[in-house]
Amino acid sequence: MSSTDMLGLTGKVGIVWGGGFGMGERSSLRLAEAGAAVAVVDLIQERAENVAAEINANGGTAVALTADCTDEASTQAALDAAEAALGPVDVMITVIGLGVWGQLLDFTMEQWMESHRLNLTSFFLPARAVARSLVRNGKPGAIACVSSVSGLTAAPNHGGYGAAKAGMINLVRTMANEWGQYGIRVNAAMPGAAATPRLEMPPAALEKFKEMLPLQRPAEPDELAKALVFLVSDMASYITGDNLRVDGGWTSRFLMQGGTGSMSKAAK
Repeated sequence: MSSTDMLGLTGKVGIVWGGGFGMGERSSLRLAEAGAAVAVVDLIQERAENVAAEINANGGTAVALTADCTDEASTQAALDAAEAALGPVDVMITVIGLGVWGQLLDFTMEQWMESHRLNLTSFFLPARAVARSLVRNGKPGAIACVSSVSGLTAAPNHGGYGAAKAGMINLVRTMANEWGQYGIRVNAAMPGAAATPRLEMPPAALEKFKEMLPLQRPAEPDELAKALVFLVSDMASYITGDNLRVDGGWTSRFLMQGGTGSMSKAAK
């Protein structure tokens, strides 16, 4: 049996929200490689078109669509267009989110609402739309999103982002509980940091950051994509309500170890 057969995605219809950039782009390509027809949805049409064109040029089937996943009507219109072109959706991946940083004492209501809109609403609306389609069509299905270790841990300037990502973690669990009766699985891949164009650090700070990680590097976008495709595949058929840590060991390390892996005498 080939690896694609083991995934059980051949002939299925997938939709990737945020599918034209970074981890989303890689997720679109990986789904297509696994044999799924893919609706590539992005806020920027050109990005979606470029990814869909690559899939089609390599013998796959893809359509490019535009949507604002923080808007209910826009999200539903994109799903309707995807299903009109490819058929009812079986699996969904969403890779949408953006940090809104700041100290909580200075955080404005606009920043607070923007953080939740970009990171929490942008998952809730697509997931609910796809789940409604699956229930309406009497089909089992799978949903996967990208959460974050920021939803488990705390740090200065991460209040708005961390609260939104913690909300995602809870939504994944709640959706899994409510929708399991319909055969719908819901999971998340939880990165620490990924080497996308949005990882902006001065070189010295990036090197120090790498030293703190057990694997000594941020994740490549494709490593998150592979985890997301696994979660919507038949290989994960009895996994639901989980936040799979794809963090290079970030959350496994006792921070007092620092980069050397040993605690100083003064700290003992």
